[in-house]
Amino acid sequence: MKLYTFWRSNSPWRVRIALAWKNVPYDVVAVDLGAGQQHGAEFRALNLAEQVPILELDERGPDGGARRITQSMAIIEYLDERYPTPPLLPADPWLRARARQLAEIVNSGIQPHQNLATQKKLAELGADRAAWLQHFLPRGLGVLERAAAETAGTFLVGDAVSIADVYLVPQLYAARRFDVDLAPFPTLTRVEAACAALPAFQKAHADTQPDAKP
Repeated sequence: MKLYTFWRSNSPWRVRIALAWKNVPYDVVAVDLGAGQQHGAEFRALNLAEQVPILELDERGPDGGARRITQSMAIIEYLDERYPTPPLLPADPWLRARARQLAEIVNSGIQPHQNLATQKKLAELGADRAAWLQHFLPRGLGVLERAAAETAGTFLVGDAVSIADVYLVPQLYAARRFDVDLAPFPTLTRVEAACAALPAFQKAHADTQPDAKP
């Protein structure tokens, strides 16, 4: 497998955690988002959305071409089905839905407000980007903190790692980058610390990636 990734981007970071959690080997293809490499014709041929991650599978389609998946949620659910042990989705239907719910709070309710395309557009419009981030990120994290209270144990959904934790860790890293005060979110930071002790999360961390920059 190949993973098209950028060290600091939330979305491929999530996939790196899932791959490490399931001990699935893969090759890294670094895409420099800061330099705009994602907008080049070569990359656009792989993903018209001009985004990472892309997971290129070790299998071919009917036309003989490589099979690829984009979007972190789709990739992680594929990995969970193809490599079911250890799982990232609980067996209980309600807990499974809650794990997805918590992940989606990050995926659709927080991260889009901070992504590179949004930041560039805000700059073009002359908007106060710091004020934007200080409004939307704490608001979303507050929703996540309250929603997690009903299911949290050692991790966000009980005492087993789930997709919710996979989405949490990169988001808190990004929140610190944007100077968000995390003191109001004790459940989230406690779970983050539990994740940080696990080898899979350590291996996937942004700062350990081959394309990481100071």
